[in-house]
Amino acid sequence: MSRIRFMNIEIDNLSMDEAIDSIDRLINERHRYVVTPNVDHIVKLDNDAEFRKVYENADLILTDGKPLIWISKLYGTPIREKISGSDIFPKVCELANKKHYAMYLLGAGKGVAEVAAKNIVNEYDNIHVVGTYSPPFGFENDKSEIDFILDRINSAKPDILIVGLGAPKQE
Repeated sequence: MSRIRFMNIEIDNLSMDEAIDSIDRLINERHRYVVTPNVDHIVKLDNDAEFRKVYENADLILTDGKPLIWISKLYGTPIREKISGSDIFPKVCELANKKHYAMYLLGAGKGVAEVAAKNIVNEYDNIHVVGTYSPPFGFENDKSEIDFILDRINSAKPDILIVGLGAPKQE
């Protein structure tokens, strides 16, 4: 993998196809995670030690946002391709469909994950969505709610966990 130093972070300088291949390997290794930093994340990394630690331990760091691509060229370390969460999600669904991976969707407003799951299942024949959950506002400060979420995910045994809670909660 081609990781480069960029501002206050290291980035995996990959094409979309290389990123999908890497994600497939990570799925098979279990308990791995991918982050997609944008400009806001770069700023947060300077001031949030916990957020920085999440990034330091990420297995794959992809670039979300054209501004980072432009800045990378100014720094003389051009990032090959913008790979945002919204860009890679359909590709991950295609991978899951091809490999029969199970997915769990965590996040968004009430009912949104369920609608997304229905849309995914309608579009892809071989994806099994094993669960969805939209946690209540402030869940991150409630240990019992966090334990509840973890129990739901662990019981469902997904191959892929898609998290859409906004930064820094989802990280």
